Amino acid sequence: MQPQRHPELLQRLAAAYALGTLRGGARRRFETIAREQPVVRAAAIEWQTRVASLNELQASAEPAPQVWTRIQNLVRAEGERIAIEQQRAPSATTSPRGWWHSLALWRGAGLAGLCTVVAALVLLPGLRGELDRRGAEVAELQRQLLATPDVRYVAVLNDDQAKPAVLVTFDTRHNRLSLQRVGGYQEAADRSLQLWALPPGAAPRSLGVLSPERLLQLAASENAVSEVPALAISLEPLGGVPSERGPTGPVLFHGPLIQKQI
Repeated sequence: MQPQRHPELLQRLAAAYALGTLRGGARRRFETIAREQPVVRAAAIEWQTRVASLNELQASAEPAPQVWTRIQNLVRAEGERIAIEQQRAPSATTSPRGWWHSLALWRGAGLAGLCTVVAALVLLPGLRGELDRRGAEVAELQRQLLATPDVRYVAVLNDDQAKPAVLVTFDTRHNRLSLQRVGGYQEAADRSLQLWALPPGAAPRSLGVLSPERLLQLAASENAVSEVPALAISLEPLGGVPSERGPTGPVLFHGPLIQKQI
């Protein structure tokens, strides 16, 4: 497993491990990798800390006072019945059937079971609701984490006067480029702007054609931008040109692509 190349997969596995939904052989393999790779181990510890911290958000739940009063009344009443039965029945030491057949023994056991059932019926719905609430909070936390962009690459593309024209970021979690126009340039209706990666020692590679909107997103893999030192935008015929042809129109904006350090 290469966590640097698959950060989203690492976060999902770490979350499933902390929540207990990663089981069997998959859980054992994850634990083995975590022992060998500090990045995986750190992700697992981070998610375990997040899940554990949810306990601090929940108030403790106590049963209503009348529950304990009812149990005490049941215990007292049963104790009185046992005492009366012992006065009426022969002594246990003279009974040929012994303690195993003692009516008091089995009544006491039945009372204990009854108390357990009563407590379970009262407490379990509240505990189940508490677990459901915590599960929903964990799911929402995981959803928010996965929805948050993981921006690892940033570029500011300038025009020939070194004025910023387009801000480009790449989200490795969702594999997409985001482009924000910050200048006033607007191409003609029969022209399109096209984004190019400029890999060292190789021909430019198209990353997509821009729509007229000021904010847009383009699907791309991390391999398309990794080890690429610069980006450029050219003015092309409407719809752009094939990547293998390279830019055919003037390059309007360009700038270095910077990879953020983790």
